[in-house]
This record gives sequence, C-alpha cells and structure tokens, in this order.
Amino acid sequence: MTLLDILAILLGLSALFGTLNHHLLRLPHTIGLVVIALIASGTIVLLDWFEPGWGLGDTVRRVLNGIDFYDVLMEGFLSALLFAGAVHVDLSEIARRKWAIALMATVGVVISTFIVGGSIWGVALLIGLELPFIWALVFGALISPTDPVAVLAILKRVHIPPLLQAKIAGESLFNDGVGVVVFTIVLAIATGGSGHGLEGDFGVDEVIILFLAEAVGGIVLGLAAGLVTFFMMRSLDEHMLEVIITLALVTGVYAVALHLHVSGPIAVVVAGLLIGNHGAQFAMSENTRRHVFDFWELTDEILNSILFLLIGLEVLVIGITWQSGWLAALAIPIVLVARWIAVGLPIGLLRLRETYTDGAIQILTWGGLRGGISVALALSLPATSPYKSAILAATYAVVVFSIIVQGLTMERVVRRVLREVSEPELEAGQPEPEEEIEVPIAPTEPTAVDDGGEGRG
Repeated sequence: MTLLDILAILLGLSALFGTLNHHLLRLPHTIGLVVIALIASGTIVLLDWFEPGWGLGDTVRRVLNGIDFYDVLMEGFLSALLFAGAVHVDLSEIARRKWAIALMATVGVVISTFIVGGSIWGVALLIGLELPFIWALVFGALISPTDPVAVLAILKRVHIPPLLQAKIAGESLFNDGVGVVVFTIVLAIATGGSGHGLEGDFGVDEVIILFLAEAVGGIVLGLAAGLVTFFMMRSLDEHMLEVIITLALVTGVYAVALHLHVSGPIAVVVAGLLIGNHGAQFAMSENTRRHVFDFWELTDEILNSILFLLIGLEVLVIGITWQSGWLAALAIPIVLVARWIAVGLPIGLLRLRETYTDGAIQILTWGGLRGGISVALALSLPATSPYKSAILAATYAVVVFSIIVQGLTMERVVRRVLREVSEPELEAGQPEPEEEIEVPIAPTEPTAVDDGGEGRG
C-alpha cells in the first residue's frame, strides 16, 4: 500500500467519522473521532467473531500495521502540532510563571514516573505478571507527562480567557518535551543503551549529562533556529513566503534535533513561542500574521483529526490477555493517584511563596490528559521485548479513559470544584475573587472566571 493510499484512507475516514459525530453524537470533534473509531473497531471484532471467513479484521490490521504510529507522530505530526500550539501561547505569561512551570514539568514528571512505575510493578506481581521494575518505570515514564496535543485539541473547543489558556498550554508543552527526555533515559537503562552515547552499564552522572544534553540542547537549538527565522521574516513582507519559512523552521529544527540527539519537542516549542510572540509583533505585518496563524490552525485541525482517528483504530492491533487486561484496568486509578501526588507536592512547595486556590490540585489532577504521544512511545518499544504488549495495553487503557472520560467531564469537574471552593468564602462574608483560579502550571478545563486581563492580539 502506497503512502497516497494510506493518506486517502485516513483522511476519508476522518471526514466520514467527523460527519457522523457532527450529526449523531455531537461530541467535541477529536473526542468524537476516538469514540466512533472505537465503535468501528468493536464492530470489526464482532464481525470477525460471527463471520471469520470474511477476513475483515485481518485486512484492517494489515493496513494499520503498515502505518508506523511512532514515525507518523514522533517524527512527523508532532513537530507541527507542537508548533501550532506554541505560537498561540502568550510568552509573557509563561515568563511570569517560569519557576512554577519548570518545577511541574520536571519534578512532577519524575515523581509520577516513580509512583506509577513502583505501583504497576507491585500490581504485576500480585496478578502473576512478570514485569521487571525497570520496565515498570518505562511505563511510568511514557504515561506521566500530560499530552499537549490532547489538551489543546479538547480545550480549544471551549471558550476560556486567553491568559488562562496560555498558562494551561505552556505547562503542557514543556511537560511533554521533558517527559520524552525522561522516557529516553529510562528506556536506555532498560535496554542497556539506546544510541545516545550510553552503552552497557552507566551511572547517575551519565544520566544527568544525557538529560542536560537533551533538554538544554533543545532550548539552545530552538532559540537559534527561531532567531534566524525571525530575522528572515523581518526582512520581507510576503505572507505566502513567510508561511513557507515557518514550515521550513518546524521540519528543519526537528530534523536537526533528531540528528544532534537533543530534544526535538523542546526545540520546536521554544521556536514556536519566539515566532508566535516576538515574531508576530515585530517581524510580521497584520496580513502576514493572519495568514500564518490561519495556516497553522488549519494544519493543527487536520493532523489532530488523523491522530485521534488512529488512536481509536489502534485497539485492533493490541493483543490483550487476562493478565494484561487487569493491569490495564488498574493502571487507570494508579495514574490518577500518581498525578494527584505529583501535582500536590510541587504546589505544596510553591505555596511557601505563592498563593494557590484550594481547588487547584483537583483540577490539575483531572486535567492531566494523556494522548497519542504516550501511545507512540509505547509502540516504539523494542518488538523483542516480552513486556511490550502488557505496557501497550495499559497505555491504551489510560489514554482512552483520559480522552473520553476526563475530556468529556472536565468542564463539569472544574465548575463543581470552583463552586465548592467559593461557597464557604461567600458564607464567611469574604468577597468573590476578581481573578481566575490560580492554575498556571497544568492543563485544566476552562472556566468562566475572569482571567484578569486581555490576551495578546
């Protein structure tokens, strides 16, 4: 099957399922695509059960197996999706919350990795599933970072104040980049080296060097590429050419990052923040700004549609035993509890110098969506690993629950938490807060509370 055939099938199904969702389910577009794709996958399984001679399931699996989900997302879609999200984030708001974002995106991910890994390892022992501790940590690393693609795809359908959206998106973007670095390190340990200069046994110092090389190298590369692009765009006023320049930036910086073994996601996010803020203000005319932002908004919508469709269809290629099924079911509450602890501890430290609303931890916990990045990382595990199928099943369960259940109920949870927090204050005679809930550091459901200012135009 050619690339054109695969693209035609995916775009065709995205259009068909999107239309069905619009007329029948009326769910947010990305969630609706996942739900209908899951229904289609279940229908194929049932048809295989009753009419095995048709071979429908085998045909669909051959098509899906011909699509390398990891390559499609991590080395294809991800750079464009991250850039499309980053250009809409207010850099001034991120700068004001830089220490909070940094703490949540680093310490929070590490805490969650060890809590999830240790818990999954213990559960695996109880159900008689052989899963070494280091491979349990691999699962913890790939499932701990929240997914900016899932977060932004869902939140953009709901009206929220611009500054609050900047806070939510900013943490999610950096959280994702750091999470991929942590996964790379843990997988390198599990496999005895992964081509990043770590071969055989290595210690803490090598791990720290790898982390700094990936993360700091990504920041430096993103700044350098963003500055070059900034000066190129400032020297002309041709909107079509400038759109092409941004597209070249996205693909070029990610490709260079892969070759240099630095974090591609972090590099793209940094470049996107630079172009979306200083670039839009000082290097683009109003006409260019409109075309550039419209192009990346449309690109984001198309790629998200294909990505969430694939998430719903990938269930057909996941082999599930009763043991991996139990592990998958138990992974959902484990990940939620780990998220609650990973959010609660950093916020507890930050409260020594900043003020946070009492309901922030609950909102941040439920708003920690996982998505296609976790699935892609799970699929990238070595095919020779005997633990891949169990990890993949657990990953898929958490991601589907996150997108459908958490995604659909996020607004309700936020409203309830804010109401529970505000009612005691009103009963005590305290005035209502004039600003929105102080949640600058994690993806949460938008609220109708005033954000205290206007967003950047």
